[in-house]
Amino acid sequence: MDHLVDKELAGWPHSKSCVQWLNVKVTTSDKHIPPQSVLGLVLFNICVSDRNIKCILSKFADTTKLCGEVDMLEGRDFEKLERWACANLMRFKNAKCKVLHVGWGNLKHKYRLVGEWIESSPEEKDLEVLVDDKLNMSQKCALAAQKANHILGCIKRSMVSRSREAILPLCSTLMRPHLEYCILLWGPQHKKDMDLSEQAQRRATKMIRGMEQLSYEDRLRELQLFSLDRRRLQGDLLAAFQYLKGAYRKDREGLFTWECS
Repeated sequence: MDHLVDKELAGWPHSKSCVQWLNVKVTTSDKHIPPQSVLGLVLFNICVSDRNIKCILSKFADTTKLCGEVDMLEGRDFEKLERWACANLMRFKNAKCKVLHVGWGNLKHKYRLVGEWIESSPEEKDLEVLVDDKLNMSQKCALAAQKANHILGCIKRSMVSRSREAILPLCSTLMRPHLEYCILLWGPQHKKDMDLSEQAQRRATKMIRGMEQLSYEDRLRELQLFSLDRRRLQGDLLAAFQYLKGAYRKDREGLFTWECS
């Protein structure tokens, strides 16, 4: 199978699917690769997963992040990315590139990409997790609680039945994931944020018929549920167990110090 890349492939960053400009020659006939096909995803990964870039970055789908301490040469990595893009007939859209300065005493260096200054931002959303320059997760907690309450309102308006069998699965499937998605990263740090997240589950359990007069702790006991605070603790313990047992051996070395007892 011979792969022929059309010259218009250089314009693929302006589209959600680069495979619209990609043709594959099989024997004597040219066949177009439809968007969202399995082969298109493979070719996309081949294009963006260049192993010769030799710089430290984090990449998920079409989102790329460079992270480093202020005394490291991030500018050098920017130059490598720029050369890599030019070699593959691509270009970065500087308007979508942002710099997030994190940490106290950050010198807030400025960086260039393709000869233009990259704009700094006080907060950025990464995989639906809002992170600010002070690593304060209060705003993310408020957004998660707002989404959960919105879903809970939709369930309340849509469902006539208030039975445990009807409400509990819907709340666990549709509402609670908003309060627990990537919770190990943005878990509440202040009591007001913990109460804000817990309030959504309080409302959800109170919706169930026969639970209106019970306290929150009694409702959880009757429904055989854990509070969100206890579920977060359970997740932390599971993550710590995985680190200690070697599931993340490389990351464990910088997190834990072993002592003989």
